Amino acid sequence: MKQVFIFTLLLFMPLVMWAQEPTDSIKHWKKGGDVAVTFSQVSLNNWAAGGQNSVSGNLLLNVFANYAKDNSAWDNSMTVGYGLSQQGSDNLIKTDDRLLLSSKYGYKASKRWFYTGLMDFKTQMTTGYQDPPENTKVLSEWFSPAYLVFSLGMDYKPNDKFSMYLSPVTGKGTFVLDDSLSLAGAYGVEPGDNSRIEYGAYVKGVYKHSNIIKNVDFFTRLDLFSNLADEPGHIDVDWETRLNMRINEWLTAVVSLNLLYDDDVKYVDDDGLAHGARVQTRQLLGFGLNYKF
Repeated sequence: MKQVFIFTLLLFMPLVMWAQEPTDSIKHWKKGGDVAVTFSQVSLNNWAAGGQNSVSGNLLLNVFANYAKDNSAWDNSMTVGYGLSQQGSDNLIKTDDRLLLSSKYGYKASKRWFYTGLMDFKTQMTTGYQDPPENTKVLSEWFSPAYLVFSLGMDYKPNDKFSMYLSPVTGKGTFVLDDSLSLAGAYGVEPGDNSRIEYGAYVKGVYKHSNIIKNVDFFTRLDLFSNLADEPGHIDVDWETRLNMRINEWLTAVVSLNLLYDDDVKYVDDDGLAHGARVQTRQLLGFGLNYKF
């Protein structure tokens, strides 16, 4: 866990540095974010047509702190998503759980290109189960899995809305600290190992546009990784797109879609049998409170 602490400290160092910057340099920082909380409830009493009480909630937090001065650009972001639902008296079911941290430093090579170093970190925060609502078969835990990417490359940034990062020199670490998952060889690690290191190429594209149409903010992100030393044709894909549709200052509707594909993550059926990798999808349609800062 010492390594986790050090890495997290490195990612948030720009925020600490910003707090300590002299007043005349604060103008070089651009920071902000948004938080959305969606909630739904169904309550039935003597309902002749039948049914079951249900409640669900979801939180999505996005923050950023970006620094730009002369030939330097330092972009930092954090995304936290968490959601739960419950049907009747069943156990709670997790509907969303993710923590994404990213830090990217670039030095201008030309008008639109930057020499760049990047760090990305992804994990979940609580236990995930294969068999909700019984919740007896553990599929994931904190840092099981976790993904850490270090890379060097070039970043194309024509404006503040779009960036495309290209790296032929990338190291990707997959970590499974939970002993039972490690022994099972989950998420591509060798049985009994807690980590797997891969080397290859990495592409990261981001596009964000506030008020792409009136009161609608759009965001999309695509991450691609290929292990050049071992089956380079098997490309890991992480694509997310999101629409925030503001009704007024506080109320919003959120639509999001997340697609994942990782050849090392096998599909496990209800009988516990492992099959080949499949496309993973997560969709969210919610209405609730939103605050942009």
